[in-house]
Amino acid sequence: MLILGLILLILGFLLHISILWTIGIILLVIGAVFWIVGSTGRLIGGRRHWY
Repeated sequence: MLILGLILLILGFLLHISILWTIGIILLVIGAVFWIVGSTGRLIGGRRHWY
């Protein structure tokens, strides 16, 4: 999710498409939250790891 968010963020910036920029930021934030919560050992949606 972090990589997809970063790709969309870069594409939105380069192509000047604001919706890609917005979706990229949202995915980066959600991916970061999943990464932090997952690293504490808590289950997220029934899964211990998100790949």
